[in-house]
Amino acid sequence: MNHDATTTAGLDLGDSYSQVCLVDDTGEVIEQGRVRTTEAGLRHYFGKCSAMRVVLEVGTHSPWSSRLLEELGHQVLVANARKVRLIYGNDRKNDRLDAEALARLGRLDPTLLSAIRHRGVGTQADLEVIRARAVLVRSRTQLICHVRGAVKSMGQRLPGCSSDSFGKQIAEVPENLRDALQPLFACIEQFTAQIHHCDRQVEELARTRYPETEPLRTIPGVGPLTAVAYVTTLEDPQRFACSRQVGAYLGLAAGQKQSGGRDPQRRITKAGDPYLRQLLVGSAHYIMGPFGPDSALRRWGLSLSTRGGKNAKKRAAVAVARKLAVLMHRLWISSQVYTPFPGGGGDVPSPLTATTG
Repeated sequence: MNHDATTTAGLDLGDSYSQVCLVDDTGEVIEQGRVRTTEAGLRHYFGKCSAMRVVLEVGTHSPWSSRLLEELGHQVLVANARKVRLIYGNDRKNDRLDAEALARLGRLDPTLLSAIRHRGVGTQADLEVIRARAVLVRSRTQLICHVRGAVKSMGQRLPGCSSDSFGKQIAEVPENLRDALQPLFACIEQFTAQIHHCDRQVEELARTRYPETEPLRTIPGVGPLTAVAYVTTLEDPQRFACSRQVGAYLGLAAGQKQSGGRDPQRRITKAGDPYLRQLLVGSAHYIMGPFGPDSALRRWGLSLSTRGGKNAKKRAAVAVARKLAVLMHRLWISSQVYTPFPGGGGDVPSPLTATTG
C-alpha cells in the first residue's frame, strides 16, 4: 500500500478498533477499513504508507497514537472535538462517517479542525502525578462527607476539622456506628498518606524538573502544586503569541455570541483543563481573602467584588484567576520575580500594567 503526499487520512479512534478513511486530492474516497487500536496495528497499517496528512479526533488514545504516526513520518492533526460540530452534531453519526468527515476537513482546510498539540511523554507522565492527587483528594472528600452524613442521621455531629486530621474523629463517632464506619476511616487515613506522598513528589518535580516554576511561586497563593500544574499543562510558553491568550486557553475568558447589533454578556467558556482552572480560582480566593498580602492584584479583585450583586465575589475571583494566569505566563517567559505593585507605588490602577505586555 502506497499513497502520495496528496492523500489525507481520517482516523476515528476507538477503544479496540479504529476506522480509517483515505481521500485523494480531488475528494474521492480511495480506501476505507479498520485497524486495531494498538501500536502494532497502527504501525502495520500506516508504516507501509508514504507520508500523508492524518487527521484524528482528540481522545484517550490520541496522545500516544499521534506521536506514533509522527514517528512514522506522517503529518498529524488532532482535531478539537469541541470545535468540529460537523462530527459531534451530525444526525447520522457512526465511526465510518466520522473518519470520512475528518479526512475531508483535513483535505479542505486544516484550520477548521482547530488542531491541538499534545504534550510530550515526560510532561504527560509528570502531569499524571497531579491528576492522581486530584483523584485521591476527591475520593477522600466523598468518604468524609459520607461519614459526616451517617453520624448526622443518628442525631449527632462530628466537630469541624481539617481533612488531614479527620481520621482522629473516630473517637467522636457514636458507638453503634463505629464498626460500620471503621473501614472508611482506614481508607481516609490511607488516602491522606498517599496525598502527602503526592505532595512530596510535586515538590521534587518543581525542584528538579521544573525550576522555571520558582518565579511563579513568588506569587502569594501559588504553591508547587499550582505552579507545576500550570507549567506541565501549558508545556511550552512560546506557543502563545501574547500572554493574554492564556486566560482564554484555560477557559477563564467570557464567551462571545455577537450578532448584528447584539453582543450579550456571556459566561466564561470553561475550555481547557478544568483542574488547573480550579487551582487558579483557589489561588485567587487566597489573594482576595483575609490572609492575602496587599498587592495591586488584590486591590483590583476586591474593588470588583463590591460591584455586581450577590455573585460579585465569585465573578471577581474568576477575573483575578484570569489575570493570575496571564501574570504567571509573563513571569515564566521573562524569568522575573513577582512584584506586588509593578508600577512602583501603592495606587496602581491595574495589577498587570507593567507585567503582561
